[in-house]
Amino acid sequence: MRKLFLPLCMLLLMSACKKSELDVANSSPAADKSIDIVKYKEEAPPPPQEVHQMAPASSVSEKLEPVNTSEQPSVAPKKIDTIAKKVIKNGNMKLQVGDIKKAQSQVADILKKNNAYIQTEQFQNTDVDDNLDLVIRVPHKNFDALINSFSDGMGSVLSKNISSDDVTEEYTDVSIKLANKRIYLEKYRDMLRSASTTKDMIEIQEKIRELEDEIDVAEGRLRFIDDRVNYSTLNLSLYKEKVRSSATSKIGFGSRFGDSVTEGWNSFVSFLLGIISFWPFLLLIPIIIYLWRKWKAGRPK
Repeated sequence: MRKLFLPLCMLLLMSACKKSELDVANSSPAADKSIDIVKYKEEAPPPPQEVHQMAPASSVSEKLEPVNTSEQPSVAPKKIDTIAKKVIKNGNMKLQVGDIKKAQSQVADILKKNNAYIQTEQFQNTDVDDNLDLVIRVPHKNFDALINSFSDGMGSVLSKNISSDDVTEEYTDVSIKLANKRIYLEKYRDMLRSASTTKDMIEIQEKIRELEDEIDVAEGRLRFIDDRVNYSTLNLSLYKEKVRSSATSKIGFGSRFGDSVTEGWNSFVSFLLGIISFWPFLLLIPIIIYLWRKWKAGRPK
């Protein structure tokens, strides 16, 4: 027992010495470290102040000066394709004048003043009156001035009708469709350049032909609308009533009676000649009578 007790005591003594050495080793560096840190804090100089390199005042102000938007030139906004208002103005006028030739001269002066021209002219001379019908084209801005010039001083206005037709929506619709067709046309042309087979080339060429026809029609419609908008149309009619002379206005009863007899005779002759013109049908009458009598005689009583 005494032999076992001594080794155990020796082991316990040795473990206690190792533990104390480990504690000293662990504690001494921490203490030294804390001391060093405190010493560094006490001996270290204060941290240097932050130095900012400042540019010269003039350059800084030039770089950082706020922009005065009121002095800057206004930047044009992105252009948006807009179509101006399209209005077609038309008119119809009928004037009663004292002299057709004089009225024509006045019309020529008024047209020259308003940059207008005559598109069509038609003259009609009857026993009752003279009529001169004109189709006039005038710039849109001068249309109202032209109407006022004809209304003042040329003659009596028998009728006047002015109309305005807003075709902006139609013009816009045709323009948009035309732009889309042009885009498709370019795409089909690109496809044609890259086509590999004859069948594809023929189909693409047919599409291109159809698009080109549709584009031509749309462009023609736009040109027509532009023409009608830029130049208004006025249908002007100049009317002069003829005055009967005394020789023709004083017609007596005898003259009228003779005219009636003559017209009646002419009507009778026309009727007789009309009947004679049916002579081939008159030849059928005896044949029809003969056949009818023969059929009647053959019937049993």
